[in-house]
Amino acid sequence: MSLITLLISFFISFGLLIIAVTVHEFSHALTAYKLGDTTAKNSGRLTLNPLAHIDVIWTFILPLFLFISTQGRFVFGAAKPVPINYWALRNPKKDIIWVGLSGPLANFIFAVILSIIVRNISLPTINPILLRLAIINVVLGVFNLIPIPPLDGSRVLMGLLPYNLSEKYALIEPYSFFLLMGLIWFNVIGNIIWPIAGFILNLLGIYNSG
Repeated sequence: MSLITLLISFFISFGLLIIAVTVHEFSHALTAYKLGDTTAKNSGRLTLNPLAHIDVIWTFILPLFLFISTQGRFVFGAAKPVPINYWALRNPKKDIIWVGLSGPLANFIFAVILSIIVRNISLPTINPILLRLAIINVVLGVFNLIPIPPLDGSRVLMGLLPYNLSEKYALIEPYSFFLLMGLIWFNVIGNIIWPIAGFILNLLGIYNSG
């Protein structure tokens, strides 16, 4: 694969990733707002404008790192976490679970819609791009359910744990980026994500498409 082809592939995947993370973060902000917390709205995150959600490390450095380390086979990343005021939620212990789940659920719903289009409408030029976008959404949803701060799975787990344990669990957040990088580098994350993502894509009928 030539350098130009690699760069084109990267920028296409990067653009699709931006779409997926924007849907993801907007869903968090909207859910928190509906449940009583206006922090995300006041921070300008209750928007579908991608620029409001981009983070240098998660949205740029992580995808570039994965692109280089996999020799162009894989691009993935995330946005900066939506700010949530736990105590502003009407029922903090329960509502934080819904806030955490809303992002991945939005990605899965988006992937379902894309899969319906891919399977039922013949668009030879556009379908491969929609298929890639569906895959990115599924992988993003699964990745964020991993219970490591600041990923959504950590919010869900903190909502399920007793208060004393959730407070102790939150202490690992300052080290989360290095922990995630290590798990990605040694392919632990990949061994978790790909079987689950493949199962979901198979259910959507697009696992073997394109």
